[in-house]
Amino acid sequence: MHLSLSSSEPAEAEKGGERTLALMDEPKGTKPRTSWPRKALLILGFLFALAAIALVAMAVSQNKPLPKNIKYGIVLDAGSSHTNLYVYKWPAEKENDTGVVHQVEVCKVEGLGISGYSQDTEKAGLSLQHCMKRAQEVVPEQQHRETPVYLGATAGMRLLSLQNRSIADRVLSAVEKTLRSSPFNFQGARVISGQEEGAYGWITINYLLGNFKQPGWLNFLPHLRSSRGTSGALDLGGASTQITFVPDQEPIESQENSLHFRLYGKNYNVYTHSFLCYGKDQALRLKLASDLQSTQNGSLLDPCFHPGYLRIMNISDLYTNPCIANGEQQLPFPQLHLQGKGDYQRCRMTIQKIFNTSHCPYSSCSFNGIFLPPLQGEFGAFSAFYFVMNFLNLTTEKSPVPLKKVTSTVERFCSRPWHEVKAEFPNIKEKYLSEYCFSGTYILSLLENGYGFTMEKWQSIQFLGKIGSSDAGWTLGYMLNLTNMIPAEKPPTRPLSHASYVGLMVFCSLVLVAVLLLSWLTFHKPKCLQKGLI
Repeated sequence: MHLSLSSSEPAEAEKGGERTLALMDEPKGTKPRTSWPRKALLILGFLFALAAIALVAMAVSQNKPLPKNIKYGIVLDAGSSHTNLYVYKWPAEKENDTGVVHQVEVCKVEGLGISGYSQDTEKAGLSLQHCMKRAQEVVPEQQHRETPVYLGATAGMRLLSLQNRSIADRVLSAVEKTLRSSPFNFQGARVISGQEEGAYGWITINYLLGNFKQPGWLNFLPHLRSSRGTSGALDLGGASTQITFVPDQEPIESQENSLHFRLYGKNYNVYTHSFLCYGKDQALRLKLASDLQSTQNGSLLDPCFHPGYLRIMNISDLYTNPCIANGEQQLPFPQLHLQGKGDYQRCRMTIQKIFNTSHCPYSSCSFNGIFLPPLQGEFGAFSAFYFVMNFLNLTTEKSPVPLKKVTSTVERFCSRPWHEVKAEFPNIKEKYLSEYCFSGTYILSLLENGYGFTMEKWQSIQFLGKIGSSDAGWTLGYMLNLTNMIPAEKPPTRPLSHASYVGLMVFCSLVLVAVLLLSWLTFHKPKCLQKGLI
């Protein structure tokens, strides 16, 4: 042991001397050489950083928005009092998703509804030209030929068809002539049934509210899914009104009021009914015809018009469609002299006379012997329901306005003198302004007495003008059906979106790199770290 120690000392001294000489021989200002473990560590760190940057770059480039392939569709709503043109657009690659179709334009056709041109049918087509030109400006020119255009005529044309089928056909022919002359892909103009109108309105609001299908993340978060199922639809036009909803009661007692849908893999048994002649304009005719039976000289003190309001009507104009059963020959006077009284309660009583509730062949009815199951769920009320309530400032609150407040608002409005109302709303046409009292009262009578929306049930009604950027109405549902954009079965979807998938890959890769680096440092600790610890 002693010999070995003494023999090793000179060797160590020689090595130390050699190191000293080597250091002395190095030029001044040069850095000490880096040991190979530290070099390896730097190289590995550089490679790991490079890999991380590459992963992030891949994620960014992969998720750059691709050029969008946008499709367009045009629907004309030919109502009893006017026609509206709607332009919709949607991304082509997502056309089977829900909530992707958006309204980008609405054009109100000037003049009458197409059924109002029964005496000069060519004007029905000419009246559409301005809005068709507007649609050409909205839809890119290169997509004109592939853009479908549809026209659906509602209760006004249904009444004209009952009255004179040949005239109704000539009106449709004039409309088709104009639409075929446009650069768009004309797909047809026809009179839709009341049942279709109710069903398409129901499809529209539930599609826009996202009630048919939930986004992918909600499949993992059931508590965020809609608990209300679907919403019912309440539509009010000039000549008809529709009620549509999914009842608890199955099967529906009246098969003519029952529709079956399979949408996104789910079955819906829907109740719907359309009351022809019970739109707000025709309902006023029904009321006036009923009131006339009790007049002797053609003068009528009407509680549904403002105090001081006067109107003279030709009796022949009142009896111009099939809604009025009694003929004008029964009346000894040619004109009706109407004078407003502004009495809400009396107005409710006169309106109630047009609802026949004396018989019901089913377990429950609305009126006129029509089956109506118990009301179920929430309801969206649109078209004239919304326009009238919006005029009365009853749609601005987020939560539904209580029935008591709605009633008192309509009652106060009806009692206001006509000259005062005219002065406050100088830009509204006199005909429309004068009938808001009747329309508001009629809506309350229809919903409360006709459909059975009691004080508690009233809170389930939401008056809707738009849902997002799209008008609430039947037109969107009509187009979705004709273009087959609502599949019967739910399209297959990935549990994660592409962006989420790439993001998780990047995150996991970074975690893996960090784990490998820490593991290497733990098991192959560099000498520089070891010296630091000593």
